[in-house]
Amino acid sequence: MAVVPTENAARDCIAAGRAVLGIEFGSTNIKASLIGTGHEQLASGSHAWENQYIERTWTYSLEAVVTGLQDAVAELLADAESRHGVRPAKFAAIGISAMMHGYLAFDLAGELLVPFRTWRNTSTGQASAALAEAFGMNIPLRWSAAHYYQALLDQEEHTPRIAHLTTLAGYVHQLLTGRRVLGVGDASGMFPIDSATGSYDAVLGKRFDELAAASGASGRLFDLLPEVLSAGQDAGRLSFAGARLLDPSGTIQPGAAFCPPEGDAGTGMVATNSTAPRTGNVSAGTSIFAMVVLEGPLSSLHHEIDLVATPAGDPVAMVHCNNGASELAAWAGVFGEFAAALGSAADPDQVFSTLFAAALDGSPDGGGLLAYNYLSGEPVTGLAEGRPLVLRTPDSTLNLGNLMRTHIYGVFATLSLGMQILDGENAAVEKMYAHGGIFRTAGVAQRFLAAALDVPVAVGSSAGHGGAWGIAVLAAYRLACAEQPQLELSGYLADRVFADAAVHTVQPDPSDVAGYAAYLGAYVDGLSVERAAIHAI
Repeated sequence: MAVVPTENAARDCIAAGRAVLGIEFGSTNIKASLIGTGHEQLASGSHAWENQYIERTWTYSLEAVVTGLQDAVAELLADAESRHGVRPAKFAAIGISAMMHGYLAFDLAGELLVPFRTWRNTSTGQASAALAEAFGMNIPLRWSAAHYYQALLDQEEHTPRIAHLTTLAGYVHQLLTGRRVLGVGDASGMFPIDSATGSYDAVLGKRFDELAAASGASGRLFDLLPEVLSAGQDAGRLSFAGARLLDPSGTIQPGAAFCPPEGDAGTGMVATNSTAPRTGNVSAGTSIFAMVVLEGPLSSLHHEIDLVATPAGDPVAMVHCNNGASELAAWAGVFGEFAAALGSAADPDQVFSTLFAAALDGSPDGGGLLAYNYLSGEPVTGLAEGRPLVLRTPDSTLNLGNLMRTHIYGVFATLSLGMQILDGENAAVEKMYAHGGIFRTAGVAQRFLAAALDVPVAVGSSAGHGGAWGIAVLAAYRLACAEQPQLELSGYLADRVFADAAVHTVQPDPSDVAGYAAYLGAYVDGLSVERAAIHAI
């Protein structure tokens, strides 16, 4: 990354409107990142939120989307003023990113027809299976096409009134610019992409329309979907109404250029410089997923593997696990409460770092403990619902080190099962780049992920900034492409963003690899207990 500018240079960049804003709607936080002309983060803001489980559906209200957006931006504006003595009024470019996939259906008046169905919902099994058979490729439960087709199969009353479908990133982008578009990476979670055209697969679109017609649909699916754009293309500008929505105080002025809105998988690839063939990354948060950019097609269909795209449209094999670090965070919260009850209150970062340090003292195989982080259903292991569990045998060793190592192993367990399939497809990479809050404590989660995947794992200096920084970089790339239209994203990242980036790489430890393999074998055997818990409770 470029050298951090002087304080005067940062202040001048913000005051002159040359800074770039990125906003990402994650599962537990909405984050905003302001970057300078050297891609360095100048200010940030965030807003905590949680999904709701209403009538067996994981959802967020659109009111919460707007409130969270405004709070995150307001915090960023205040942070910029506190750090640099100037409050941003204009931005050179803006980018919006959000959790991928799901189902947002609107009528002609722009009214939401049913509550937002997020990626976490697993109620589309019938549609997913039927589309996979018709298309000859995996159609994940969370994809928008699966949600829409399931609604048709279930004869939901709202389906005849659908005027358009979009993702969360596409929805917010439209609020701010008036344009109904999507970046190709996010669009690849709505419907399969034809890598030759960079847009929705026309042959599969026709097959979908035939299936949908048999369930009473009229018209073409593609008429409901947003226009697909590749990274670097013009995706509109901040409108007057969008500026007022972004900042009700009226400080922010309209006119900023927008990059295509993207999903969090795409911004994770950008944030880890993993958009070129044979590069890969792991993003850990509420969910956890791995992305491997492919050189060629996979040999066969695997329901554990999604075929999506980079923000530039290159094909990607994705192992997406619905359950990531949320259960680990819940346990950390319990230990934090216990510390407070003892009169030794600690902030969450201190609690996490202490527990992670303890995990290093655990047995390589977790001491006979098993932890299932399944708060929701998990398609990779074929579970429609989740029941978080901690299991152990009478001869296991229950101590803090083993408990915490087991919980961290549990974050990676389902992911490693999917990655084993990619290994069999010869689609593995020589090194995985990782980002997400779980990697902030140096030398722990990174080491255990290296054991789980049996490959070196690298964490860069920008990993802590996450997807909000990644979408800001894509917005900066949009500006660069306006001057140099043939500029490739992978080259831009390698030469201008990450050329001087500090990267720390951890090699797999043989003892950890053997221990994790033993843990994973027991984990797979114990899935029958998880299935029984779902049935019984």
